[in-house]
Amino acid sequence: MSKTIIHRVSVTFGDCDPAGIVFFPNFSRWMDAASHNYFVQCGLPPWHSMTELPGCIGCPLLEIHTRFVTSATSGEQLDIETQVEEWRGKVFVQRHRVMRGDTLICEGRETRALCVKLEGGRLKAIPVPQFILDACA
Repeated sequence: MSKTIIHRVSVTFGDCDPAGIVFFPNFSRWMDAASHNYFVQCGLPPWHSMTELPGCIGCPLLEIHTRFVTSATSGEQLDIETQVEEWRGKVFVQRHRVMRGDTLICEGRETRALCVKLEGGRLKAIPVPQFILDACA
């Protein structure tokens, strides 16, 4: 496994449904933000400005699985612990644990591919370069 990076989220009233609990799609949105934050905190530049990978658009989401354990509500601070669980050549799996203190709220796994944009706008998955693997180790 790679290093663990924490992304903090402040839950607002607008993140909640009429019952006052966080509306479930917000967890996916926060995990996506945590995924991007992970690579920046590992010292990598934003995907679109990575000169080592011309045309890099980042890591589109291929698959997501989320398991909910308990609810969260407005006014709470949540920490999303993110790490790369597995590197598979052109794709990788990130694990997210959404925590309120020591309480697990939910956990998710995302499968993503590192992609570049080809002429004509088509995307192509490429092998994850060693410098990215090294930055995340």
